[in-house]
Amino acid sequence: MTDTAVVRSAFEREWRSASEARRAGQFDVAFSHLERAHILSQRITWLHVKCHVAMLRIGWLRRDIREVIGQGPRVLAAFLFSRIWVPEGNTGGAHVSAFEPMPIPDDLGAILRQARREIV
Repeated sequence: MTDTAVVRSAFEREWRSASEARRAGQFDVAFSHLERAHILSQRITWLHVKCHVAMLRIGWLRRDIREVIGQGPRVLAAFLFSRIWVPEGNTGGAHVSAFEPMPIPDDLGAILRQARREIV
């Protein structure tokens, strides 16, 4: 389980960057930051759900029906399964399998490893 200040701080940085990009109409940039926030938030239910809702919103703004439809079940799954099982590193978008673990970017991996050490 990873739920420490270092993860939340990194999540907030990605969330702010996503919000700024969304307000600037840079939806692809915003989505990229949400994918990074998603990796960080997978084990923190509320933040995980928040990411998927934001991804749905970006899908709506991009008029991306696949993303809008794909995020619905992901919102529910994030709510139900964040504390039980998640595919680590999965970026959370509808363009990838919801069950596929993915490589974690080095910088985010370092944050998650630090958080795990703090818990132990």
